[in-house]
Amino acid sequence: MGSLDLGRIDVIVVGAGNAATCAALSAAEKGAGVLMLEAAPEAERGGNSAFTGGALRFAYAGIEDLKRLCPDMNEEELTNVDFGTYTVEQYFDDMGRLTEYRCHPDLTETLIRRSHESAVWLRTNGVRFHPGLGRQAYKVGGRFKFWGGLACHITGGGRQLIETLHRTAAGKGIKVLYEAPALALLTGPGGVEGVRIEHQGGIHDLKARAVVLACGGFEANAEMRARYLGPNWDLAKVRGSRFNTGKGIQMALDLGAMPFGHWSGCHAVAWDVNAPPFGDIDIGDQFQKHNYPFGIVVNARGERFLDEGLDFHSYTYARYGGELLKQPGLYAWQVFDQKVVQLLRSEYRIPRITKAVANTLEELAARLESSDARIDARRFLETVRAFNAAVRTDVPFNPNVRDGRGTRGLAIDKSNWANPFDTPPFEAYAVTTGITFTFGGLKVNADAQVESTTGRPIPGLYAAGEIIGGLYYHNYASGTGLMAGAVFGRIAGRAAARSARG
Repeated sequence: MGSLDLGRIDVIVVGAGNAATCAALSAAEKGAGVLMLEAAPEAERGGNSAFTGGALRFAYAGIEDLKRLCPDMNEEELTNVDFGTYTVEQYFDDMGRLTEYRCHPDLTETLIRRSHESAVWLRTNGVRFHPGLGRQAYKVGGRFKFWGGLACHITGGGRQLIETLHRTAAGKGIKVLYEAPALALLTGPGGVEGVRIEHQGGIHDLKARAVVLACGGFEANAEMRARYLGPNWDLAKVRGSRFNTGKGIQMALDLGAMPFGHWSGCHAVAWDVNAPPFGDIDIGDQFQKHNYPFGIVVNARGERFLDEGLDFHSYTYARYGGELLKQPGLYAWQVFDQKVVQLLRSEYRIPRITKAVANTLEELAARLESSDARIDARRFLETVRAFNAAVRTDVPFNPNVRDGRGTRGLAIDKSNWANPFDTPPFEAYAVTTGITFTFGGLKVNADAQVESTTGRPIPGLYAAGEIIGGLYYHNYASGTGLMAGAVFGRIAGRAAARSARG
């Protein structure tokens, strides 16, 4: 075993993303000497957090709560934007509804009730916010109206979030050791007493008084995906970091930690069919394709297979992505006409995209049939014609609300935002499954201390971020991941520092 002289270490944080850095900052606030371990090189630091678009879901009662995060909002934004509210009760309703009321009540209450204060804490640590116009609000009647509870986004997205938090951490004397994957937890009479790592070709034992695991789930591990999520999940593309291989979870399980949460569930989205196997930090989240509620989605048989307008994309995108792996060829096409193209987000206009455009439906069908992601052109045309005939055109279209403009009489009706395809040119985008993170993880108590299979806390071991199980089942509300990372990162860091003191 080698040795590294890193000075005083009270708390080791395994990981370097949003949850990990929040834990490190929180521990440092309590006077702890903190070391962060990052498996990636510095250029790829930050785990999945670096790839996110920066949505942050928190409860707010009105404009005054938002001003604490965006104090520089201009008069036009204050006058011409209906920010509405996103109350604690609405947040609870969304979490319950989306997880089929399986989310752990104590974890969920902690997340929601500490969400706004944790967002304000992020701002005190340098993170900046802006109104999420264009992503979570559409202009109707000359005024933007927010829907779905995501009023503010992190300026610069996940990449800037990581840069900002690490800059703040460096200013507080927090050390980061890169290309230092954790191998095992060290234990002694007091419980967990450090981490064994690999670094620069050697194996090193780093001692500390407490350890926080904040190194993500197992989404980048094809073997674990197939084992826990099921067939074809080893073939999914990975939206984010290639370093989230589940090692932190396995180290804790080897120590007797309690597995917890939805181990066969994950967050997965519609992702460009020709995107690389792992995330590209320069593209970030722009391979995603989230505006399917305004069109239709057809598989290789030319058939629709889900209700595209069941709800706002923020409440269906993380579940619908996995449906693509159940389709022949593991892909589908999202199809739109010009009535809604102006509503499509920037991710539909990037240079690296798999797209087809045609002036007639027949021409579009022929192009899709001859593409690499080919479909049955005849059946596709039958599907579109049947869809057009079933649209309830007596109901007005409104992208800001669940407008009830659906279809009638189809095998799978569309609930909202249905429009007949009659305004060319028509556009289609090929997508497959991109996995974001896995839902199964470790059980923690109110102090984010990892519990053992006996139900007792493991002394000196804490966890935060995607490695925690129990918050998400079946589905996920956008912006919750970053928020949970900040909330439980703060708790874990503070509790680890308290443990280190005595």
